[in-house]
Amino acid sequence: MTSNPRPSLYLAPSVNTTTVVTTTTTTTTYAPIPLPPIPAPSSPKDPKLYPLLNATLPRSLREFPLVFPGGSRATFRDGELGEQEMQEEESVVEGKGWRMVKRDESEPRKEVGLVEAIERYGRKRSYSNENMMEGIEAIPGLVPNTPPRKKAKSHPPPPINTMNTAAPPSPLPSPHGSPPPESIWPSAPPSGHSSPQPQTQAPLQPDLSLTTLLALPSLLSHFSSLPPPLQSHVLLTFLRHSPLSVLRTLHSVLTPTLARDFLTLLPPELVSLILSFLPFPDLARASRVSKAWRAIIDSDPVLWRDLLKSTRIWFGHDSETAFADAIMARRRRQGLPAPNSLPLPHPYKILFKSRHLTRTRWVTNQEPKRLTFPAHGRSVVTCLIFSHGRIISASDDHSIHVYSPVTGTLIRSLEGHDGGVWALAATKNTLVSGSTDRTVRIWDLETGRCTHVFGGHTSTVRCLAIVKPELIDYENEHGVVVREKWPKRPLIVTGSRDHSLRVWTLPRPGDEEYRCYGADDTEVDPSEEDVEDNPYHKLHLEGHDHAVRALAARGRTLVSGSYDCTVRIWDIITGDCKWVLVGHTQKVYSVVLDINRNLACSGSMDGTVRVWNLSTGNCQHILAGHTSLVGLLGLSPSYLVSAAADSTLRVWDPDTGELRHTLAAHSGAITCFQHDEFKVLSGSDGTLKMWDIRDGTQVRDLLTGIVGVWQVVFEGRWCVAASNRMDSTVLDVWDFGNDEDEDWEGEPPGGLYDEESDYDDEEDDLDRAQAEVDAMDQDLEGVPSDTEFVDADHDQDLGTTDDDDPEVRSAAWRGASTDAEESTARASSSREPSAGHYRNRPSVRTRSQREIAPPPAGPSEPQLRMLPAVEETPTRPRTRNVGHRRRWQP
Repeated sequence: MTSNPRPSLYLAPSVNTTTVVTTTTTTTTYAPIPLPPIPAPSSPKDPKLYPLLNATLPRSLREFPLVFPGGSRATFRDGELGEQEMQEEESVVEGKGWRMVKRDESEPRKEVGLVEAIERYGRKRSYSNENMMEGIEAIPGLVPNTPPRKKAKSHPPPPINTMNTAAPPSPLPSPHGSPPPESIWPSAPPSGHSSPQPQTQAPLQPDLSLTTLLALPSLLSHFSSLPPPLQSHVLLTFLRHSPLSVLRTLHSVLTPTLARDFLTLLPPELVSLILSFLPFPDLARASRVSKAWRAIIDSDPVLWRDLLKSTRIWFGHDSETAFADAIMARRRRQGLPAPNSLPLPHPYKILFKSRHLTRTRWVTNQEPKRLTFPAHGRSVVTCLIFSHGRIISASDDHSIHVYSPVTGTLIRSLEGHDGGVWALAATKNTLVSGSTDRTVRIWDLETGRCTHVFGGHTSTVRCLAIVKPELIDYENEHGVVVREKWPKRPLIVTGSRDHSLRVWTLPRPGDEEYRCYGADDTEVDPSEEDVEDNPYHKLHLEGHDHAVRALAARGRTLVSGSYDCTVRIWDIITGDCKWVLVGHTQKVYSVVLDINRNLACSGSMDGTVRVWNLSTGNCQHILAGHTSLVGLLGLSPSYLVSAAADSTLRVWDPDTGELRHTLAAHSGAITCFQHDEFKVLSGSDGTLKMWDIRDGTQVRDLLTGIVGVWQVVFEGRWCVAASNRMDSTVLDVWDFGNDEDEDWEGEPPGGLYDEESDYDDEEDDLDRAQAEVDAMDQDLEGVPSDTEFVDADHDQDLGTTDDDDPEVRSAAWRGASTDAEESTARASSSREPSAGHYRNRPSVRTRSQREIAPPPAGPSEPQLRMLPAVEETPTRPRTRNVGHRRRWQP
């Protein structure tokens, strides 16, 4: 209780009824009686030692009624009671056909002070022995006297002093030695009438309650001067003589004040240890105890990491780190958390909830919400992806459609390709597509516009991928393994049936649009495009002898599989072919890449799956068992899944090559599948099945009785399948979530998240400035010296190139033009990025660069080649003037 507010005593109005011929009732309202305030502490009190000093008392202790002898009523109100609380809304009294109107608060309310009331009632004359004032109690010491007939001068009553009042009898001496207090009540009422008066009662008859309230400051002074043991004894004596109701009231005040929140007081390490013994349901309940507990539980990464591991949903291989990085990147972009809000939960908590829902909802929700709608007429759906809450489908009818998974509404139809679309990839609001019309198109998903058209491939663009910047470990030119973000800007890698791959820079939103030669003219062949005029073209990777059927790319590494039965490993920054992986005896149809394990896997028509080591180029495992074409591969942190034309899927351990399960229930070739750490969805022969990947059992059939399943994708709560029914193509969408699962975060296939910013504006400005400096420097340097030309000729005579594998060289030179200049250009494009691809690079290497170059490896000992110096990589901007186009910066 604070010392500033002053408590008061509010007397109930008195009622005086006088009966002559009629009855008159008079109600008198009394002004509050101010009580003495509690004195402030002589010295500041430590809240830890005096926790109740500033505690908020319950309303029952701040305002309560008192009844004095004779029936007089009053209300005690503590000074801490706010004005708003004091002005309680009066209850409305009403009945059938009537209602009492409230008194107009705007009218001045006349109040009578206690002294005036005593004097007023002292002057009253009474002609009968009846008490004329109900509820007014006699003042002690008042004796009825017969006044003289003549009016005597009345004596004013003494003022009521509430600051230094009488205390109840106490054996304790006064700590201040104050004189005995005077009584505040008059010994006799003033007389001002000559007629005889009966005994008159004052408005208030004091008793022990009032005297105690008036003497409370003095009692507090006595108590404060006592030693702590005696204070405890006095309080305990009072409590021992208190009834149960009083003890309960005190308990309601003491319990929350003296309670200690051990989670907020203990060190974080001990809190994590304590909470680690609680199962998930108990943690969920504990987080609802208070805001402090929720903040502690939600923000503890160790707690949720251990919970993920104990429930066997911690998969490792950087999958959890990638999820956490994506959540933090999204929060930075959205400016979270908001000021004065609860701390946001740690990403591991969100990951636990998402994986827990994924593990349970897909099995327990037997009736998920389902939506079916037609798409692409009767054409085959060649590609299907789910990106940022959008369903994007491509077809051999030349179109790309964007649908809403909630309503099935066609949001946009992207028209522009002059052939079937066989490759799709999306990032944020940008879509990249490849077609049989031999072009690559860039689309803005917000507007539906085709912003860029790239030409250069001479046959169908069969596969493509978007390579986003990410931190990777790689060996630099000094042989030191460093961790850097590569590529510096997002790239597009495309593979074609023209036996080659091309690397492009992904245009950022707002970049200058580019349309290749013949992009808008169906009569012109876009393959005649001079890619050197395209500012976004980076590399042309040649080496395969047949169509490139599949590719996968992460960081600086590109894996390509071809119908020439080989798998090639490329550095997409330098364009070097690092390894040619030979072993398959028939066409390669599928490849996957794991940069965390430094592995690549390939599936072939020979029925085998091979696991390759990217550091040595060796085949680590040959996974045999399929009896037909292995056309599809999928890789997750714990499982490698292969799907073949023999109607089976096989689940392997990617580390040991051990066969975990064989999923055999289809009766035809597997046309599509996707898997994660909990389930496999596979389509074939008119059925779409769900499998439990952990034990290899079939869970349910999602689709039955249809002609065929073209594609299937899932993420989080959503599952989308494209199938053929009755000569029409339809899309089926399942929602396995409930209404309370809005924060269910899905994990995209391959752990490729789309939340990180792909461009750093500050770095971009520095790179642009550096590009201008480099251009000026090259203009000033002029032509290389004669010594450099001699060194270059000497290098060519010795045959020291970045790719010394004889098989790679022979493959690069096969089919080359007899023209010497064209042969040189083609050879350099497949082995070493030359001035033809990087206009800002010098045409020859300096002597210092040659000295740090690694020695050529023998054909029997393939080695990982050293990367070129930083100033020689294609991350440096071009300086070629492209006319009206801006300078390109990769």
